[in-house]
This record gives sequence, C-alpha cells and structure tokens, in this order.
Amino acid sequence: MAQSNSSSSSIGQAESEQPCARVFRDPVHFLALGFGSGCAPKAPGTFGTLAAIPLYLLAQPLPLWVYLLLTVAGFALGVWVCDRTARDLGVHDHPAIVWDEVIGYFITMIAAPPGWLWILAGFVLFRLFDILKPWPIRQADQRIGGGFGIMFDDLLAAGYAWLCMQGLAYGVVLLDIS
Repeated sequence: MAQSNSSSSSIGQAESEQPCARVFRDPVHFLALGFGSGCAPKAPGTFGTLAAIPLYLLAQPLPLWVYLLLTVAGFALGVWVCDRTARDLGVHDHPAIVWDEVIGYFITMIAAPPGWLWILAGFVLFRLFDILKPWPIRQADQRIGGGFGIMFDDLLAAGYAWLCMQGLAYGVVLLDIS
C-alpha cells in the first residue's frame, strides 16, 4: 500500500513538472492551458495572451452586452478550470495556466476601437500590467488563493490596461487623430 502511495506521489510530482503531458487529453487542462499556448517553453503568459487574439476577433463584432456576458462567463469558468488544473498539477498558478491571460485580454479589449493598432495596444498594455503587477495586483496575487486568485490578479491588470485603452481612445477622439 505504501508503495502505491509513493507511486501516485511520483506521478503527481512528474505531472507538476510537465503540465502539458495531458493538455490534449483533459478538456479542463486544455482550457486552463490556453488551448496549449501555455505550454510554450518561454513566456507562456505572452503566448496565452496571443492565443486570446483570434478569440477576440471572433467576439469583437458581437453586441457589447453579449461580449460582456461572454467575458463574465469566461471569468467564472476560469475560476473553476484554473483551480482544478492548479490542484491537479499541485502548483498554485503554474506558469502554464494561461486562461487568466485569455480573459484578461478580453477585459482589456471591452469597447476598444476596431483595428490592428488597438489590438496591439491592448496586447502590450495588458502584458505590461500583468508582468509589472503594480499595486494592488502583486498583493492580490500573493494573498488570494485558488482559482479565484489566479483569475483575480489578471482582472486587476486588465482593469489598468482597460483604463489606458479607454484613455487612449478618448485622446484620439479629442485630438481628432485617426
């Protein structure tokens, strides 16, 4: 019996070291790992945010209320899939878990003007705030656990990025730059 526990412990440890081993076999991990984008060996959060762009392009033409509903549903789903995946991996907020980046990008892009320049600006701003983690993002990241904690710090980073995007959009209109 002890040998069985040791064996399952070894499997759990190996899985936490290689989270992408079952990304395509488990739909929950597939979502949490951003459709596999979180398996990138370097900068998985950046690749997770890149994976959000095609999804954003599909959602962008939707009415705002549908886009918001989709974003809120994605956040709620993210709390569950990120929590389950983190528990399965035995690591809170493993770098490969990037669903929070996908939804963070969606939040950043709420009511953003159309066009590739805005898509790029949203990408850069969200990554900037997600990486730098200004107050209170870092504190939330360190103090709030579980799936909600994984999602919440990216919600805050997206909030900062969204404010910047809206300020830029307002500035463009105000200065009549187009």
